[in-house]
Amino acid sequence: MRSGPPRSSRYRRGGLAAMAAMALASGLMMVSGGAANGAVAERVDNPYQGATGYVNEEWSKEAAAEPGGAAVANTPSFVWIDRIAAIEGSSDSMGLRAHLDAALAQGANLFQVVIYDLPGRDCAALASNGELGPDEIDRYESEYIDPIADILSDSKYANIRIAALIEPDSLPNLVTNAGGSAGSTEACATMKSNGNYEKGVGYALHTLGAIPNVYNYVDAGHHGWLGWDSNFNPAAQEMKKAATTEGATVNDVTGFIVNTANYSALQEPYFKVTDSVNGTSVRQSKWVDWNNYVDEQSFATAFRSQLVSQGFPSNIGMLIDTARNGWGGSERPTGKSSSTDVNTFVDESRIDRRIHAGNWCNQEGAGIGERPKTAPASGVDAYVWAKPPGESDGSSKEIPNDEGKGFDQMCDPTYGGNDRNGNNPTGAMADSPLAGDWFSAQFQQLVQNAYPPLS
Repeated sequence: MRSGPPRSSRYRRGGLAAMAAMALASGLMMVSGGAANGAVAERVDNPYQGATGYVNEEWSKEAAAEPGGAAVANTPSFVWIDRIAAIEGSSDSMGLRAHLDAALAQGANLFQVVIYDLPGRDCAALASNGELGPDEIDRYESEYIDPIADILSDSKYANIRIAALIEPDSLPNLVTNAGGSAGSTEACATMKSNGNYEKGVGYALHTLGAIPNVYNYVDAGHHGWLGWDSNFNPAAQEMKKAATTEGATVNDVTGFIVNTANYSALQEPYFKVTDSVNGTSVRQSKWVDWNNYVDEQSFATAFRSQLVSQGFPSNIGMLIDTARNGWGGSERPTGKSSSTDVNTFVDESRIDRRIHAGNWCNQEGAGIGERPKTAPASGVDAYVWAKPPGESDGSSKEIPNDEGKGFDQMCDPTYGGNDRNGNNPTGAMADSPLAGDWFSAQFQQLVQNAYPPLS
């Protein structure tokens, strides 16, 4: 445990009333609908409501250059800050400030950013391992979160609502992959033992949450990860623990996001978890495997209620990543199966065409899903594109790099699987590049299989 005052004390806050008082004391003025000349923008319940999102200029250029890409190239998506060097950028990549300046130039008032560089990052997926070792929590705070906070708190960006997606996969990994079960890893056990995922998430929430125009959304896995009784409530408890660590409180959390960089269907139109086939519940099918949910919207709604019951504010909102869960194209079912065998019924009815719900890397046959949309359902702040279509999940073979990204066999289409995916083939596309790099073949497939179809 560190001694001395937290390094984030300059960002400490005591709620919106305290921030307003501080702003007035500093000669700033609270305004409605925006800020001018460094004024503090009005805090809103849903930052997506009435907002114009920033179109990532680097992603847009890649998308527009692809066949059919012009149809989506102007779609807002998240910017991933996945290493310390990405904060400043380089001669061939935009840094955080450059993206924010571009947002100003576009006239956007919503900027979406992924905070993604925890110590021992992604302990259960080598493809997205990070640069910081398991014990480098001090570097995470002082060299990663603090510089990001310095930029986001610049008064020139006060008129931009900033949606911060906090550390994909981290807290769910502590729930399912750190306890000695078949899918557990030594790396996840280490991160659960040292507490640095929780400390890092808490520090990020506390530090970024002190900035008036930042809205924190914590990653909450997806239904095919946390939808079982054994994971559902423990996951909500873990989120509460992290959100009350390192000075953070539940009031630093605007909401949660599900399906980040994943492929789970938004809604399964042709079967429900309560259905039965010839007297057998669909929960008993190999695909559903006793899960309580079959799609992301039902999971997001239920998990939101569970989080509120754990003490999070009743007005928290959910985001759902729909960038790659459309599952259109010729393989998409057009109606409910007539089979009387429960496994056949589910397999012929489901629009999620993955071999197994545990498959996550560059999935063959996937398509772009719903376009970003504000308040599409009760309790859902927005459908968003957290993982920009065309950015790889990981390489299909080992590729040397200086970003800490490893080779995960789940990205190899020839791998026969493991306990986490029921020892099934991975369903991954061949010849994929490093995580985050542009994957032209994947983008073209996502466009072709988009649902709703691209006009």
